[in-house]
This record gives sequence, C-alpha cells and structure tokens, in this order.
Amino acid sequence: MKAQRSHPDELIVGLVSISDRASAGVYEDKGLPGLRDWLTRALASPWQAHERLIADERAVIETTLRQLVDAVGCDLVLTTGGTGPARRDVTPEATLAVATREMPGFGEQMRRISLEFVPTAILSRQVAVIRETPDHAALIINLPGQPKAIQETLEGLRDADGRPRVAGIFAAVPYCIDLIGGPYVETNDAVIRAFRPKSALRR
Repeated sequence: MKAQRSHPDELIVGLVSISDRASAGVYEDKGLPGLRDWLTRALASPWQAHERLIADERAVIETTLRQLVDAVGCDLVLTTGGTGPARRDVTPEATLAVATREMPGFGEQMRRISLEFVPTAILSRQVAVIRETPDHAALIINLPGQPKAIQETLEGLRDADGRPRVAGIFAAVPYCIDLIGGPYVETNDAVIRAFRPKSALRR
C-alpha cells in the first residue's frame, strides 16, 4: 500500500534488518532500533519509517526491496546485515538484482570509515544503488550489521575537538535524493551536516 506524505517534504524510509536468527526470534533484533534511533537524532525534517525484519534469503530480500520502493513508495531504503563473505550473506547480490544504477562511492566510503577500526573492513561488501520505476526512484544502501558500525558509517568520524575527520555517507544522501526527484531532506548539523552545492540550497 502506497505511503501517504503528511508534508510534501516528508521522507519515506524503508528500514530492513536481514538476519536469519533475529527474524526467527532466536535473539532480539538490534538493527531496526539502531537505524530508527539514529534517524531520529539525525533528521530535522519530517520522515516516516516502514520496517521489515527478514531472513537472509535472496528472494525474500529482493521482494522486500521491490515492495518498499514500488508499492510503498520509499525514497530511501537502508538495510542492515548480510553483507559479509559468508555463504548466507546475500544482501549485496539481492540489492544489485533490483538496481537500475549502482552508486559505488557509498560502499567505498563505508569501507574507508570501517578501516579506521578493523582491518577486516575489507571483507565487507556493502553496495548502494538506485532503483527506478516509471514515476519514482529510490536510493538503497546496505549498512553494516552492528548499531555502532551503522552510526560510524552514517555519521563519520570526528577528531578530539569534534570537527569532522572522515565524512559519513549520510552527508551525501539528501542531495542524492534531490537529484532523483525526492523530497528536500534536512539534517541536524550536530549529528551530520548534509552537503549540497549552493545552487541546490533552499533560500
């Protein structure tokens, strides 16, 4: 069912946690609360979330992504989990399968940030893509599975004085959504400052 905006600039976000054990109730999912909490702090403009907790099955992931973009009308979809090299980690393959275009810079920057902490960041396979329909487009981003890593990749890293040291990927998300025809998203600068060229700023 198509989501209805309460404001022309309300961002419609799909949040997808991909985990065999969490979706089966073996343990509590931490991905969806982590994403929701970060967006609550980071977004200064209106938004609504549509959440899914699913197993690490490629067909299920593809169906979920298509449904969130095509049927619900999400402008942005954030996934968490299933991006490593294990055989059950198929989130990148499913994401690429529903893509119209790839956005490789997001994955490159996420690995750049994570390498500040662990050398195994090179094992992560996160991707970002755009999915287009005849009248709509959405940005889909694969994020890490742990809340701390989610925050670091979205928000970036700061030095001891609080100045940005490594840019978080979400700084580029609002302008990307502008370019694909979505709402004008504003952020809380204390968490993450969205970057737009001067020509794209609202007066």
